[in-house]
Amino acid sequence: MSIQCKKLHKLFNSLPRYKYPFDFKKIQLNGIYILFEKNEFAHGTDRIVRIGTHIGNNLLPSRLRQHFITPQKDGSIFRKNIGRAILNKIKDPYLKVWNLAVTTKESIKKHGHLINKEYQNQIENEVSDYIRQNFTFCVFGIESKEQRKSIESKLISTVSQCNECRPSDNWFGLNSPIEKIRQSGLWLVNELGKTPFIKNEVD
Repeated sequence: MSIQCKKLHKLFNSLPRYKYPFDFKKIQLNGIYILFEKNEFAHGTDRIVRIGTHIGNNLLPSRLRQHFITPQKDGSIFRKNIGRAILNKIKDPYLKVWNLAVTTKESIKKHGHLINKEYQNQIENEVSDYIRQNFTFCVFGIESKEQRKSIESKLISTVSQCNECRPSDNWFGLNSPIEKIRQSGLWLVNELGKTPFIKNEVD
C-alpha cells in the first residue's frame, strides 16, 4: 500500500489548498475533501488525516461548513471527535455528555437535563479554534453519489493500510478515546482496512 499511498499523497498535495477563512463559492458542489493537519507529515509531504464526502447533491460546501463553521457537534462527526480528544486529554467527565446525540425531541427529553449549555458552547468554540488553526484541505469534484462513496472508501482504505503513514508522537488524535483513531492516525472510524486502490486505479 505504501507505493499507492505515496502517489495519492503527492497528487493531493499538488492540488490547490484551502485554509480558514476560505470562500465557499470556490468549492465544487459535489466531490471529496482531503484534510491535512499542521505538523503531520508522510511520504515527504503533508500527511492526509481525514477523507470525506457528502450524501445529498450539491452539498460539499455545506459539509465543509458543518466542520469549520457551525458550532454543532451532532452535525459533524469530525467536530465530535475533535471534542472527544479535547475532553479526554484532560480526563473531563463531561465527555460522557459530549458523546450523547441530542438531536430529536425524544433524545432532548431523555438527555437534555445533562447538558451544561454554557460549558458545551465553550467546548464547541475550542473545537472550532482547533480545526480552523490546524487543518487545511483540498477538494476534487465527483458528480455521482455512488462514485463518491466508492472512491472515498478506497482512499480511506489505501491510506489506513499504509505502514509508512504514521502519526507523529505529538499528533492530537492520540488523545482520542477511540482506539481506531489512535491506531489508524486518521480522524476516521469507518472504511478503515476495506478494499484499497490497486495500482492501475491510482494511476
